[in-house]
Amino acid sequence: MKITVNGEEKEIESGLNLSEVLDRLITLDHKIAVELNKNVIRKKDWETTEVLDSDELEIVHFVGGG
Repeated sequence: MKITVNGEEKEIESGLNLSEVLDRLITLDHKIAVELNKNVIRKKDWETTEVLDSDELEIVHFVGGG
């Protein structure tokens, strides 16, 4: 199935939850915020949020500095 990630079309297998999709797309070694179809998804809900064909996913990485 096809989804859009940060404006770029990606092909992934169907039947995955948000946590599984993120594992395949990025390394989760730092804090991120995730928006699915213009709705922010809390980390505690990633395991139960299904990603469907044509969904739009935005991933924002937090960067420290001063």
